[in-house]
Amino acid sequence: MAVISMKQLLEAGVHFGHQTRRWNPKMAKYIFTERNGIHVIDLQQTVKMADAAYEFVRDAAANDAVILFVGTKKQAADAVKEEAERAGQYYINHRWLGGTLTNWDTIQKRIARLKEIKRMEEDGTFEVLPKKEVALLNKQRARLEKFLGGIEDMPRIPDVMYIVDPHKEQIAVKEAKKLGIPVVAMVDTNADPDDIDVIIPANDDAIRAVKLITSKLADAVIEGRQGEDADADFAAEAKADSIEEIVEVVEGDNE
Repeated sequence: MAVISMKQLLEAGVHFGHQTRRWNPKMAKYIFTERNGIHVIDLQQTVKMADAAYEFVRDAAANDAVILFVGTKKQAADAVKEEAERAGQYYINHRWLGGTLTNWDTIQKRIARLKEIKRMEEDGTFEVLPKKEVALLNKQRARLEKFLGGIEDMPRIPDVMYIVDPHKEQIAVKEAKKLGIPVVAMVDTNADPDDIDVIIPANDDAIRAVKLITSKLADAVIEGRQGEDADADFAAEAKADSIEEIVEVVEGDNE
């Protein structure tokens, strides 16, 4: 039983890659065809590789892995935050700060500062401070929350990272590789898949596509934690669509 059906992938536009002139030749084996200057991703491979990614994340979660969701582009920011929180995991959905993982001790100091400012507000310290100082503290807190709020309670460097668009998040990928952290990623036709441990060939520019894949991996975390299916939808076996259906839909999209 497939985690994501061909129909779901088609409806979310997961098959649309980048313009052919922007491709990375290393993604050739994941490309089905080309239509009007756009590469079309082979969704039969995406179905299988999404299954593999689901199993990888589920098994990691079952072993109490800390999983970090990363997606800082506007199309990914909301889904990454929402699904990581739903799965009880951690996220970075604004700019990746260089050294987030490789300079973890420094990041921990900034997180400690964020928690300190929050405590100052909660224990009444703000009430006795000058308004100007409170305003500066609030500004500092807002900035820290924006960049570090999603990992504020992360107990350690993550055991697994899920990344939307490794082409954009190259610094995050390099830090993960340096530390030996396995990376699961949505990889579009313009990206280099070599440093990705578990690849999901997919359109990483469409909000619906990002939401679909990210939500399924959040389901994988939940299932791994619970030891059972996370969603009643899994009871229905995904339809084994044919390659002909992809051709039909792609042809229709370009009429």
